[in-house]
Amino acid sequence: MDEYLVPTQFGEDEFIEKKSRFIGRLWPVETEEAALEKIQEMKKKHYDATHNCWAYIIKDGAVRFSDDGEPGGTAGMPMLQVLQREGLFNCVCVVTRYFGGILLGAGGLVRAYTKGTKIAVDAAGKSMKRVWTVLYVPCPYTYYERLKLLVTECEGLIRNTDFGAEVELELLFAENMADRFLEKLTDMTAGTVDGMETGKEYRAFPI
Repeated sequence: MDEYLVPTQFGEDEFIEKKSRFIGRLWPVETEEAALEKIQEMKKKHYDATHNCWAYIIKDGAVRFSDDGEPGGTAGMPMLQVLQREGLFNCVCVVTRYFGGILLGAGGLVRAYTKGTKIAVDAAGKSMKRVWTVLYVPCPYTYYERLKLLVTECEGLIRNTDFGAEVELELLFAENMADRFLEKLTDMTAGTVDGMETGKEYRAFPI
């Protein structure tokens, strides 16, 4: 199954550039129809804005952008390029501009719409959609801190932690990293701590 990045959640941020207000928003979406709905929603909400520029990328589907009245190539394309550089799919970004009376020039517009998209991406966060191997690991407290470092080293995630007589962890790893983690865990604990695979999940988790 495909492995790719998506926004973790809706993200929004804004800034002022030479008295123009730029509001960047990013949503996770699964279809082109859902992307277009978000764009129309913003156009209605900000009907009084000077521009509502947008870009979206659907995995194995449409890739579209619009300058919405800004000079050609100064808004939609730079926004799309940010999404592509960030490696994101299944997302739509709208950057709303309220003109402040001072012209920014082509270069200034490119920088502003690039920034508006990037701050929205940062606010949304990224999640990796892939097949995750789920491991259950009961761990003595003496190994807990070292085990957390090992999870990070093997690019894993800690989904749940229960503190009882010992620490019980539910861990997520990319399929090719789960065995590596278990081998290193055996070496680190001289075979006294073991993990058990409890399943596989194809879904997105924050990274």
